[in-house]
Amino acid sequence: MIVLSNEEYADKVDEIASSASPFKPGAYYDPDGDCIEFLTEPHDFYAERIDDLVTVYYSRETNEIIGSLIKGVSSLRKKLLDKYPGFIVEVQDGKVHLAHLFRARLWSEAPAHRQRNKVIIRTYQKLADCAEEVDASADLCLA
Repeated sequence: MIVLSNEEYADKVDEIASSASPFKPGAYYDPDGDCIEFLTEPHDFYAERIDDLVTVYYSRETNEIIGSLIKGVSSLRKKLLDKYPGFIVEVQDGKVHLAHLFRARLWSEAPAHRQRNKVIIRTYQKLADCAEEVDASADLCLA
C-alpha cells in the first residue's frame, strides 16, 4: 500500500491531468452500442432525445448544441442505402461526414412528418452545421 500526503496526491493528480491530450472535436463509432457520439466542445452538457435516432447534447454554459448521440447506425445505414443507393458516394474509406448523415435523415422523412416537426428539422440543420464546422466524420459500419 502506498501512502501519499495531500500535497503528493495533488502533485500526482496535476501530473496526470497535464499529460492528458487536448480536446479535439470529432465523432466516434461504437460498434458495441451501434452508435456514433459526436462532440464539438469539451463542455459539460445535458442531453435531449429528439426522435428515435438522435439525442442532442447542449452546453450547460451556453445552451448551444455541442454534439449528439446517433443510435441504430447499422439500421439507418441500411435504410438510407435501400432508399438512396447513391448515398454510398458520400462514404469515403468506410467513413461518412456526419453533416451528410444528418441531412440524409431529413431527406428520408415524409413531407407531412417534416411539416409537423419544424423544431426537429432546425435541430438537424444545426447538427449538420456543427458537424461541418469541425469536419466530423465516423465509420458507417459498412462491413
